[in-house]
Amino acid sequence: MALSVSSSSSISASGLSRCSQELKAPQFGSFKLLDRPTTFVNVSSQRRCAVKPVNAEPRRNDSIVPLATTIAAPEVAEKVEVEEDFENLAKDLANGSPLEIMDKALEKFGDDIAIAFSGAEDVALIEYAKLTGRPFRVFSLDTGRLNPETYQFFDQVEKHYGIRIEYMFPDAVEVQALVRNKGLFSFYEDGHQECCRIRKVRPLRRALKGLRAWITGQRKDQSPGTRSEIPVVQVDPVFEGLDGGAGSLIKWNPLANVDGQDVWKFLRTMDVPVNFLHSQGYISIGCEPCTRPVLPGQHEREGRWWWEDAKAKECGLHKGNLKQDNAAQLNGNGNGSARPNGTATVADIFNSENLVNLSRPGIENLLRLENRKEPWLVVLYAPWCQFCQGMEASYVELADKLAGSGVKVGKFRADGDQKEFSKQELQLGSFPTILFFPKHSSRPIKYPSEKRDVDSLMTFVNALR
Repeated sequence: MALSVSSSSSISASGLSRCSQELKAPQFGSFKLLDRPTTFVNVSSQRRCAVKPVNAEPRRNDSIVPLATTIAAPEVAEKVEVEEDFENLAKDLANGSPLEIMDKALEKFGDDIAIAFSGAEDVALIEYAKLTGRPFRVFSLDTGRLNPETYQFFDQVEKHYGIRIEYMFPDAVEVQALVRNKGLFSFYEDGHQECCRIRKVRPLRRALKGLRAWITGQRKDQSPGTRSEIPVVQVDPVFEGLDGGAGSLIKWNPLANVDGQDVWKFLRTMDVPVNFLHSQGYISIGCEPCTRPVLPGQHEREGRWWWEDAKAKECGLHKGNLKQDNAAQLNGNGNGSARPNGTATVADIFNSENLVNLSRPGIENLLRLENRKEPWLVVLYAPWCQFCQGMEASYVELADKLAGSGVKVGKFRADGDQKEFSKQELQLGSFPTILFFPKHSSRPIKYPSEKRDVDSLMTFVNALR
């Protein structure tokens, strides 16, 4: 149907056509101007052009486009959303099974939620999602530095579940600049944070900007120092979602309350494919240069960034787990509320009647002695360090076994104000560091192995005393 418009209309065909080109609005209807049989005007564009560019001409009030022409693009009633109380939801689901939590997450967010898959035992998340019977999405961060076995595992998972993993890659320009300026392995010299930020954190941020929620494989027992209090669902404290701004992204942790051994029982029971690296002693799996198998007496996270202090075992993907006192750790100030001397007010460890608690003057005297009456074995530690905590039982047992043997066993707290001294004088690299002070030598010998079980430590002592 043609619609006559007088030549005095303020809306010219060229102006409307220009708006249409600029805004690329879908064409819901059109009408023909008199004397211009080849010119069509996009009504939808006319409505959209109410928000004019800065250089647009002022709109006159004599437009005679009838109201009927706007019927093709009706106004949509504003949707009122009820804000969810996820803190209370976390309490309600605290005792829920991973399957129940996964089902609730997929039910609430549908296509706006995705599982973050690292290529490790968090494949359990995909199995739980499949068991719900609901559609689900999976994404993963390909840093360009993963193990070949992890890439093979990705392919195996895709075929097993009939899915396509949505891979996120780092920005090529940023990676190129990092490698050209600092080399391929700069993280061994100045820490992993910069590399992780470029290869993992920023790609993750891009992925999450297209979602309203995400699902992670975090567990409380993975890292006692940073993950011990994670809820099963929370408002993400770090990243933003599709709508932007604080509180725009929800983070689900269905495995939060599950023990790692129970996860593996589930995987075996359900015959779920797993990364071949697990059979080689790898537990926590990340990039190839920064991941290695763990040894007896070690915590699973100790296979990651092993050259750094235990307190830095987060790559930035879950930075929200770090509390203010943990942030102090990253600055070398210990953990918990600080004392005046910079150490932390946490409970001490390595407590035994067969262990000598060395003070700063005590360890300095031990260093100066060239002819000791007895050899000494001393651990440099920080009580907040989960890896120190992990070897506490074996070290105390070793002290009990060496009691009366002629070897003294001691401990020296080397964090806070004592950290710089320990680095310069006691070869402290990371916590824990174990030193043997021979009977007739002033220079201590650093225990070179990551094995901290009783037998390995006893072998070290017996070889030197």
